[in-house]
Amino acid sequence: MIEISKAAIAEIKRMQMARNLVETNLRVGFTNGGCENFYYTIDFTDSILEQERVCHVDGISVVIDRHHLAYLDNLKLDYAEDLMGGGFRFENPLATNVCGCGNSFAIAHVESERWQLPT
Repeated sequence: MIEISKAAIAEIKRMQMARNLVETNLRVGFTNGGCENFYYTIDFTDSILEQERVCHVDGISVVIDRHHLAYLDNLKLDYAEDLMGGGFRFENPLATNVCGCGNSFAIAHVESERWQLPT
């Protein structure tokens, strides 16, 4: 499954409170695009689709599409602030290549299968 750092948990909870979304789920996934073929997506959602799975990490309900599970296994989500601003950081042990921004990635067996996201 996925790991969320204490800093990321604190930021997620801060965002939920600021947006009055305390009871919402955090959806984590990826889509086609970016410098390395795929880029990560995160957002808040009230709904859970039939093909999605839910896990609970330190009081946060994380929703992941079942098609994404194999490509996000052991993903680490962190949050950091630096001189350029704050943002979520992704560390995916399955990624074979990562863009300099850290939000775009490639996975060898996904590329070789010419995998496309289901619509």
